[in-house]
Amino acid sequence: MAKLEDLKKYLNYEFSTGVFTGEDYKSFERKYINYIKSLCKKYNWEFVRALKNHYEFSAFIKNNKNRYIYISISDVRFFKNEWFGHILIRSAKDEKDYTGGQNKYCSLPTLPVAIDCIFKGL
Repeated sequence: MAKLEDLKKYLNYEFSTGVFTGEDYKSFERKYINYIKSLCKKYNWEFVRALKNHYEFSAFIKNNKNRYIYISISDVRFFKNEWFGHILIRSAKDEKDYTGGQNKYCSLPTLPVAIDCIFKGL
Protein backbone atom coordinates (compact mmCIF):
# COMPACT_ATOMS: atom_id res chain seq x y z
CA MET A 1 0.00 0.00 0.00
CA ALA A 2 1.15 3.50 -0.79
CA LYS A 3 2.12 5.87 1.98
CA LEU A 4 1.89 9.62 2.27
CA GLU A 5 5.64 9.85 1.70
CA ASP A 6 5.25 8.07 -1.67
CA LEU A 7 2.85 10.78 -2.80
CA LYS A 8 4.91 13.69 -1.46
CA LYS A 9 7.49 12.83 -4.13
CA TYR A 10 5.04 14.28 -6.67
CA LEU A 11 4.92 17.72 -5.08
CA ASN A 12 5.96 20.28 -7.72
CA TYR A 13 6.13 17.49 -10.31
CA GLU A 14 5.23 18.49 -13.85
CA PHE A 15 3.00 15.76 -15.24
CA SER A 16 2.99 14.79 -18.90
CA THR A 17 0.08 15.95 -21.02
CA GLY A 18 -1.57 14.84 -24.22
CA VAL A 19 -4.49 13.06 -25.79
CA PHE A 20 -3.73 9.90 -23.83
CA THR A 21 -3.13 9.79 -20.10
CA GLY A 22 0.59 9.56 -19.39
CA GLU A 23 2.18 6.65 -17.57
CA ASP A 24 3.52 9.05 -14.93
CA TYR A 25 -0.01 10.11 -14.04
CA LYS A 26 -1.30 6.53 -14.10
CA SER A 27 1.38 5.53 -11.61
CA PHE A 28 0.59 8.54 -9.41
CA GLU A 29 -3.13 7.80 -9.52
CA ARG A 30 -2.59 4.16 -8.52
CA LYS A 31 -0.50 5.25 -5.55
CA TYR A 32 -3.04 7.89 -4.54
CA ILE A 33 -5.98 5.50 -4.71
CA ASN A 34 -4.00 2.87 -2.82
CA TYR A 35 -3.26 5.47 -0.16
CA ILE A 36 -6.98 6.23 0.21
CA LYS A 37 -7.69 2.49 0.38
CA SER A 38 -5.10 2.14 3.15
CA LEU A 39 -6.84 4.94 5.09
CA CYS A 40 -10.14 3.11 4.65
CA LYS A 41 -8.64 -0.09 5.99
CA LYS A 42 -7.05 1.71 8.93
CA TYR A 43 -10.24 3.56 9.94
CA ASN A 44 -12.70 0.77 9.10
CA TRP A 45 -14.27 2.59 6.16
CA GLU A 46 -15.12 0.99 2.84
CA PHE A 47 -13.55 2.20 -0.39
CA VAL A 48 -16.55 2.05 -2.73
CA ARG A 49 -15.04 3.05 -6.06
CA ALA A 50 -12.81 5.43 -7.95
CA LEU A 51 -13.88 7.35 -11.03
CA LYS A 52 -10.85 7.90 -13.20
CA ASN A 53 -10.72 10.82 -15.59
CA HIS A 54 -7.97 12.10 -17.88
CA TYR A 55 -5.61 13.65 -15.30
CA GLU A 56 -7.88 13.77 -12.27
CA PHE A 57 -10.05 11.37 -10.32
CA SER A 58 -12.74 11.17 -7.70
CA ALA A 59 -13.77 8.46 -5.27
CA PHE A 60 -16.50 7.41 -2.90
CA ILE A 61 -16.03 5.89 0.53
CA LYS A 62 -18.57 4.91 3.16
CA ASN A 63 -18.64 4.08 6.81
CA ASN A 64 -20.34 1.20 8.62
CA LYS A 65 -23.55 3.26 8.90
CA ASN A 66 -23.83 3.42 5.07
CA ARG A 67 -22.98 7.10 4.97
CA TYR A 68 -20.98 8.22 1.95
CA ILE A 69 -18.27 10.72 1.22
CA TYR A 70 -17.18 11.99 -2.17
CA ILE A 71 -13.52 12.97 -2.70
CA SER A 72 -12.14 14.71 -5.79
CA ILE A 73 -8.80 16.11 -6.95
CA SER A 74 -8.37 18.71 -9.68
CA ASP A 75 -6.48 18.19 -12.93
CA VAL A 76 -2.86 17.76 -11.83
CA ARG A 77 -1.51 19.41 -14.99
CA PHE A 78 -3.19 22.76 -14.43
CA PHE A 79 -3.64 22.94 -10.66
CA LYS A 80 -0.18 22.16 -9.38
CA ASN A 81 -0.11 20.57 -5.94
CA GLU A 82 -3.86 21.02 -5.38
CA TRP A 83 -4.04 17.21 -5.30
CA PHE A 84 -2.08 17.57 -2.05
CA GLY A 85 -3.30 20.78 -0.46
CA HIS A 86 -6.81 21.41 -1.80
CA ILE A 87 -8.85 18.20 -1.98
CA LEU A 88 -12.59 18.53 -2.45
CA ILE A 89 -14.53 16.47 0.08
CA ARG A 90 -18.25 16.38 0.86
CA SER A 91 -21.03 14.12 2.07
CA ALA A 92 -23.05 12.16 -0.49
CA LYS A 93 -26.33 10.23 -0.45
CA ASP A 94 -24.79 7.26 -2.27
CA GLU A 95 -22.00 6.35 -4.69
CA LYS A 96 -23.77 8.13 -7.54
CA ASP A 97 -24.35 11.46 -5.80
CA TYR A 98 -21.97 13.95 -7.40
CA THR A 99 -23.67 17.05 -5.97
CA GLY A 100 -23.98 15.94 -2.35
CA GLY A 101 -23.43 18.15 0.66
CA GLN A 102 -21.51 21.36 1.11
CA ASN A 103 -18.06 21.48 -0.49
CA LYS A 104 -15.19 21.40 1.95
CA TYR A 105 -11.47 21.27 1.27
CA CYS A 106 -8.59 19.67 3.09
CA SER A 107 -5.00 18.67 2.55
CA LEU A 108 -3.85 15.11 2.03
CA PRO A 109 -2.29 14.87 5.52
CA THR A 110 -5.58 16.01 7.10
CA LEU A 111 -7.83 13.87 4.89
CA PRO A 112 -8.56 11.23 7.58
CA VAL A 113 -9.63 13.90 10.07
CA ALA A 114 -11.78 15.67 7.46
CA ILE A 115 -13.49 12.41 6.52
CA ASP A 116 -14.11 11.54 10.16
CA CYS A 117 -15.57 15.00 10.85
CA ILE A 118 -18.00 14.70 7.96
CA PHE A 119 -19.04 11.19 8.99
CA LYS A 120 -19.65 12.36 12.57
CA GLY A 121 -21.65 15.34 11.33
CA LEU A 122 -24.01 13.26 9.23
